[in-house]
Amino acid sequence: MPVKDSRIKNSRNAGNFVNYYMNWDVQTFSAAALGIALAACCGFRVFVPMLIAGLAGRFELFHFSENFVWLSSMPALITLGIATVFEIAGYYIPFIDNILDTIAAPLAAVAGTLLATSVIPIENDWMKWITGIIAGGGSAGLIASGTGLLRLLSSKTTLGVGNNVVATGENAAAIGGSVLSFLIPVIMAVLFILFFIWMIRKMIRRVRGNKTSVSQSH
Repeated sequence: MPVKDSRIKNSRNAGNFVNYYMNWDVQTFSAAALGIALAACCGFRVFVPMLIAGLAGRFELFHFSENFVWLSSMPALITLGIATVFEIAGYYIPFIDNILDTIAAPLAAVAGTLLATSVIPIENDWMKWITGIIAGGGSAGLIASGTGLLRLLSSKTTLGVGNNVVATGENAAAIGGSVLSFLIPVIMAVLFILFFIWMIRKMIRRVRGNKTSVSQSH
């Protein structure tokens, strides 16, 4: 009987051990997906995802790592709220939106890096920041560059009339994407990764098309 009880106890301990680390892996994977998805949303609007993430932390719907708790502080939320209002309004002013695009990509990369680093559960600080720069800053900068090119094309073809439509779509993507990132982080991360692949392929095809047209002209 003691041997049997010991086996049962060991079996239970092993099961608890496996369940603990399986849950930890799922939580880690979800947190990493959340970081990628939020960072990507910074490519549509720099301050919207940061404001939503800060509010989520403020209402204890999400917990930042220790070094980034300040994002959910009241001064940070007030500053982000004001910046969000000015950013959204600025994209509805003709030609001002194009000026904003010139600084949006680097700002989006910084914001994406910050959000991804604050969420991705890596203990080593160097690895955390390197991952945040690559996954967060890279994805945010890529999307910001893509939306900037789209607005530039709209400015040329519609004389700026269609820019409001583009701005509204970006606002919806930033707000909706940020909220959904907390609800379904893995799905949102996968969708954004597929979007990155599509954008990269389009850019490669465009570059190849330009090279072909130049060579044919000569």
